[in-house]
Amino acid sequence: MDDFIAARAQMAISLGFHIIFACVGMVMPFLMAFAHWKYLKTNNEVYKGLTKAWSKGVAILFATGAVSGTMLSFELGLLWPGFMKHAGPIFGMPFSLEGTAFFIEAIAIGFFLYGWDKFNKWFHWFCGFLVGLSGLASGILVVAANAWMNSPSGFDYINGQYVNIDPIKAMFNEAWFPQALHMTVAAFCATGFVVAGVHAYLIMRKKNAEFHTKAFKIAAGFALIGAFGAPLSGDVAAKSVAKRQPIKLAAMEAHFETEKGAPFILGGIPDESKGEVKYAIKIPKVLSFLVSNDFNAEVKGLNDFPRDEWPPVAIVHYSFQIMIFFGVVMICIGSVYLYAFLFRKEWLSKNWLLKTFLFATPFGYIALEAGWTVTEVGRQPWIIYGVMRTIDAVTPMPGIQYSFYFFTAIFVSLSLIIIFLLRRQIKMVPKLYDPTDIQFKTKNKEL
Repeated sequence: MDDFIAARAQMAISLGFHIIFACVGMVMPFLMAFAHWKYLKTNNEVYKGLTKAWSKGVAILFATGAVSGTMLSFELGLLWPGFMKHAGPIFGMPFSLEGTAFFIEAIAIGFFLYGWDKFNKWFHWFCGFLVGLSGLASGILVVAANAWMNSPSGFDYINGQYVNIDPIKAMFNEAWFPQALHMTVAAFCATGFVVAGVHAYLIMRKKNAEFHTKAFKIAAGFALIGAFGAPLSGDVAAKSVAKRQPIKLAAMEAHFETEKGAPFILGGIPDESKGEVKYAIKIPKVLSFLVSNDFNAEVKGLNDFPRDEWPPVAIVHYSFQIMIFFGVVMICIGSVYLYAFLFRKEWLSKNWLLKTFLFATPFGYIALEAGWTVTEVGRQPWIIYGVMRTIDAVTPMPGIQYSFYFFTAIFVSLSLIIIFLLRRQIKMVPKLYDPTDIQFKTKNKEL
């Protein structure tokens, strides 16, 4: 394997795995805190058990996220020394602040896990809520660093040197808010659907039904917030991309020719050599409206840009289409659930609705991975958009393919360990977490 390709593949695999751990770490504490709040308000022991069960899952994923995040920070220096040499002093602030948020999260989760019946009940609840806030802050700060790569600011580039550095301006670059908003909403959507899908499956098994039903309803509520918020945050992100990175937007839509009243393309197979899209459904003027709120606005096509600055059009276009498709499916599922919740309560216990959520379990993370592919691959061939090419930042060290194999094996192993630990947690629900289960009562009597 070519060293440059191996370095890019290693970062892709690492980010692909870490983004799952990170997003679950951003959202699960809020589900946990909500369940805890319900317990404090209702004094229902089932919510207490649910809070404890979810808190153990949060702890497992926190530890895994810490490992994968640390590996990523090493990989940046190992694989892209040219990038870190110049860019490190500019966007170091969000990484430093992310470290602070991580330590706060670690302290808060320790307080929460071991603070039952030791702290004031509302202080204890706040510790759990703080886990979510600090996890969310960590994710947003890392996104700020990535956004800087898409919209570099806070410095002047003169004669190959980075001068007049302003770390505040670099952190709060033009891409920061749109990316952070869309990422946060997508994390809530993806994690909500995963948790709802798992509990839907457990409800259908007719074991600990009350416990899993309460969990399902909380997770589905968070999933709905994310699903309905995604189009709004996506619109903000798309308008930002159109302004800052018109070539990425053109690749997303496989839009080759500049035109006014540009159509929005659904599906299709891009042909870069001929500059056309085959078998696509074109919705007239919608792309122009989406990027500028004007049906007749001009949208630049790929042919207006140098060919050596094109990203891989097919990969970006297919990823964008996958993200849109699964996003729309989740909105439809969310709409059905909301209708059932408001008007048809009897549907909530129907197997067909539970099976729908079970089937949709991976949809959020498929859409999330596709969206990150659009973000990262769509920036190519730049590692710092318009300033430094990716190939100029890669390490000259040979044998990167072996590093790629090694790190991939680590991430696969971490994933298997997580699956094993979470399955064990689920199996322990009757004994440790569900107070309505006879096994729980028996175990507590023995204790």
